[in-house]
Amino acid sequence: MFVVRNFVEALAFALNSVLSLYWWIVLIAVLLSWVNPDPRNPIVRFLRSATEPVLWQVRRWMPFVVVGTLDLSPIVVLLAIEMVRLVIVKSLYDLAFRMAGFPMDVVRSALA
Repeated sequence: MFVVRNFVEALAFALNSVLSLYWWIVLIAVLLSWVNPDPRNPIVRFLRSATEPVLWQVRRWMPFVVVGTLDLSPIVVLLAIEMVRLVIVKSLYDLAFRMAGFPMDVVRSALA
């Protein structure tokens, strides 16, 4: 049983790490879009290739996020990442702690 608990905890940690990293990538891409960087720069190309497919899908599914020349799709993506972290990652950590037999008050204080 401890192997399954360790797997669930590792899965929660990995998912949290990936989501945190992507959150920062989106934020940096948004900040760079304000200064109009050189599009041939490899860092700018990476940031655009990592964020544009997701932002394009948000713009396609929710056309109201583009208000005039203001694009609010990065805010939607950042909020979605936070929702996944709050719901799924915390639930996975909660499941791992329950499998270890910790009482719920210890689990809640550890996740807060």
